[in-house]
Parts: sequence; structure tokens; C-alpha cells
Amino acid sequence: MASPDVYEFTDGNFETDVIGSSDPVLVDFWAEWCQPCHLIAPTIDELASEYKGKVKIGKLDTDANQNVSIKYGISAIPTVILFQSGEVKKKFVGLTSKDQFKAALDELSA
Repeated sequence: MASPDVYEFTDGNFETDVIGSSDPVLVDFWAEWCQPCHLIAPTIDELASEYKGKVKIGKLDTDANQNVSIKYGISAIPTVILFQSGEVKKKFVGLTSKDQFKAALDELSA
């Protein structure tokens, strides 16, 4: 179960909650069957708590939300994309360390 600070993004709310956000947004593209996705989940939860109020952090289930997944060319998961002002600023594919995420987030939220 994700932290209460982690948003749930969908095909329906992605345009408003991610693209239209005035804050930077980190989106974890994942699926229930993906073991590496489960390994990265605690890191996403920690980041959501640490950056609350500065960066919007959430998850998008690629199986349930294929339109957004196709639009952003998600071909491997976990993929984490950092958006700012509706644009892709950074893309991480595969297991990524918390320090790498923090460096990218600190750069955008400074």
C-alpha cells in the first residue's frame, strides 16, 4: 500500500494533475506483476513524504492506464519520469537509487 502522500495518476487525471501542475511532478510508471516496481515502491513513498508540498509524487499503473503509457513510450518498467511545466525533464528506466532521484528533484525544486 502506497503512502498517503503518493498520488494515483490515471489516464483520466494525468493532463490536469501532471501536465497542468505548477509544481514539479515525479511519476512512477509501474504494474502489479513487476517485481522491480515493488522494490522501488518504498523509495517512492519516502520521497513523497520528504518532498511533500514541493514536488507532487505519484504512481501510474501501466496496465490500467495504457493511453498515457503509450504516449510517453513506456516500454520497460519501472520507469520514472520527472515533469516540470508539462515537460519531461528527466527519465529513469529500471531500478534507480534514492540519491539519483533526490539529485534530480533538488535540481528542479530549488
